Amino acid sequence: MKKLQSNQKYSFTAPAKRSKGRRKPSLSKSVYKMAATPRSALNAKLSLSIGLPALFLTIVGLITVYSASLTIEDASLPRQLIGVAFGLIAAGIMWRFDYRNLSDMTTALLIADLILFVLPLIPGLSYSAKGMAGWISIPFIGLRLQPSEVMKLVTIFYIAGLACKYNGNIRSLDAYVKLCIQLLIPVVLLMTQDLGTSLIVLVAGAAIIICAGSKKEWVIPTLVLLVVVVAIVVFCSVTPGLPHILHDYQIKRLLVFVDPSIDPSGDGYNLKQATIAVGSGGFLGKGLGHATQAGQGFLPEAHTDFAFALFAEQFGFLGSMILLALYAWLIFSTIRLAFEIEDVFGKLVLVGIVGMWSFQILENIGMCMGIMPITGIPLPFISYGATSMVVQLFSVGVVESVYRHRKKAA
Repeated sequence: MKKLQSNQKYSFTAPAKRSKGRRKPSLSKSVYKMAATPRSALNAKLSLSIGLPALFLTIVGLITVYSASLTIEDASLPRQLIGVAFGLIAAGIMWRFDYRNLSDMTTALLIADLILFVLPLIPGLSYSAKGMAGWISIPFIGLRLQPSEVMKLVTIFYIAGLACKYNGNIRSLDAYVKLCIQLLIPVVLLMTQDLGTSLIVLVAGAAIIICAGSKKEWVIPTLVLLVVVVAIVVFCSVTPGLPHILHDYQIKRLLVFVDPSIDPSGDGYNLKQATIAVGSGGFLGKGLGHATQAGQGFLPEAHTDFAFALFAEQFGFLGSMILLALYAWLIFSTIRLAFEIEDVFGKLVLVGIVGMWSFQILENIGMCMGIMPITGIPLPFISYGATSMVVQLFSVGVVESVYRHRKKAA
């Protein structure tokens, strides 16, 4: 007997007698087959357990930006909608693209990282926002982009492509050290422009290297060394006469986390107002458009850095739990897909994307609650920013591409 296919539909009625001639299928069966085939084909190419939470998060983000636009001039809902439109287009293109073609393009990806880093340094393209560089303004169009956001995904592909060559089992210390050094190239470059984004890249890349088969005998000393290096960098940056590696505002944000009274009118004030906004939301929140902390100007950057505080004040503890449930749905669906596929490059790309999402969520929400230092890391799908939205939706397209090509990769 032929093995039954799992996607076939069967009838439990008694079979009719065979005629000598070729029998034509009944009209009802033909209609049923035509209706069922497109749906089954779509399910085979598109994961709803990944697409649906991403869609819901995008809608929640647009609602949050809309509420911010009622009182914050810089929060432009039309601009955010443009970011969503471009993000959906990019996600669709990536969904149809076979992601495995990127596994052998590590050199090109490294060059792309270097180009993205240099773009904000080019006169005529460079654009500064609120005293911070790192943006570019496209001439004659007026669109502003943040290349460092794109570098996050490019670096994930770059490190995953390098690590997959070991087929999930890094056997030598030399190979492990080489991977770590190659990760440090984009991390160090980004640190000169955006400390928060460099931390995201570091966490995502480290997750890839660890899951590529690194031994704990190598990983633990690396973490200890990293802590020592960070301590030395901070010490040098706060000590007069020594080289200041970090910018003044970056040092101030780290010190405020330890003692908010150090900067009562700056980052210390922002941190205090964010915690007040989260707590004042109560269980059900104050309602859409009734965020007094942001609406009355007490909470700066409520639409970007402190988007979770803005959301929590309006929708309360219950809304925050629903938001976290959507994040958990998206992340655990991606993790499950990583376990199901056999392609090593696909597994490592998914690990990097999960690391990127998880760290951004942890840092942004923790920052708003006072349990993490202020770094200016946006909340995925929620914070205002067209470039960030495009990158997040493109990341979903990457995950869907892995899902679509999972049978070929097995």
